[in-house]
Amino acid sequence: MSCGSRRLSKGWAFRHKRDNLSNSSTEPRADAGVDAHNVGALAKHLLRYRDANAPRAFFELGVTVGALVLSWVLMWLSLGIGYWLTLLLALPTAGFLVRLFMIQHDCGHGAFFRWRLLNDWVGRALGVLTFTPYDYWKRNHTVHHAGSGNLERRGTGDIMTLTVSEYLGRSVLGRFLYRLYRNPLVLFGVGPAYLFFVQHRLPLDQMRAGWRPWASTLVTNAGIVAIAGVMIWLVGLGPFAAVQLPVMLLAASIGVWLFYVQHQFETVTWAHDNEWSLAEAALLGSSHYDLPAVLRWFTANIGVHHVHHLSSRIPYYRLGEVLRDHPQLRGIGRVTLWQSLRSIRLALWDENTQKLVSFRDALRRPADGPNSRS
Repeated sequence: MSCGSRRLSKGWAFRHKRDNLSNSSTEPRADAGVDAHNVGALAKHLLRYRDANAPRAFFELGVTVGALVLSWVLMWLSLGIGYWLTLLLALPTAGFLVRLFMIQHDCGHGAFFRWRLLNDWVGRALGVLTFTPYDYWKRNHTVHHAGSGNLERRGTGDIMTLTVSEYLGRSVLGRFLYRLYRNPLVLFGVGPAYLFFVQHRLPLDQMRAGWRPWASTLVTNAGIVAIAGVMIWLVGLGPFAAVQLPVMLLAASIGVWLFYVQHQFETVTWAHDNEWSLAEAALLGSSHYDLPAVLRWFTANIGVHHVHHLSSRIPYYRLGEVLRDHPQLRGIGRVTLWQSLRSIRLALWDENTQKLVSFRDALRRPADGPNSRS
């Protein structure tokens, strides 16, 4: 048995042994277990989808920016009719802003365009609109991809997740603070606002990362101030705030929600460092958020997250092509819209059952077991 297969036997693949990967002769057999060999073979097979399409990329960018600008103007015009209409229009406007962030996300992976410099500079420009300093965010996101699903590498670019034993080992105050952090009002309300309006404005968490994150943040902040100043001069402070604030707050909450569902679902897989594999973590530690077609468009296929983590250089506009060519991937880590709403209660990784569980379920089960660590 290979080292990779041994890693899987300790807790990676026992729930996924019959997941179909492929029936192609160049890929793992349909009845094969999900082990290090066939996941690696699948990752190599997906390299063919990494070629970016420049006309398609410019079209996607133009449509999204144009739709965002148009919807923002419609929100401003609606102020003369009633603020209820303005708030109603804020939802699609926030959706366009989320989509723009997904384009920035693809630029950060070097996937959206063929050319690295174009990816970087478009990403930096979009960061002014998304309130996300590109180089600062890119560094955190790279760390996230490099250690996703690894219990020893939590804490950067992810949502804090404790194991059951870690939670039970905390003080009363420690448990309260973790419960507060995982409260939906904090996680999807206060948290996103803090992330985009405060943390992204001053990268204190990268104090030792050199000058680039600080330069990225300060330049992005200057761009935000410049654009806001122009808009306030054109429409006034009150109307600008009445339009921009609900859009940013909604977009921030939607973005954090998407990130949550991508790695916080019941059958997600986590492992300790000596049992962890990057490719296996990508496929089994990320969800396929199977959304309706309209929402897939607004979220730029980010729901196909297991494939994205397995091959992050695939442009989002080709992820649908991957699923069409490999329909067996649809069922791995699949989470529907309704199922994602039920995942809100999940908060702790249970090393005994190898699942995410709720606080209530965790208190019903023993923390110690053959797979638990102190």
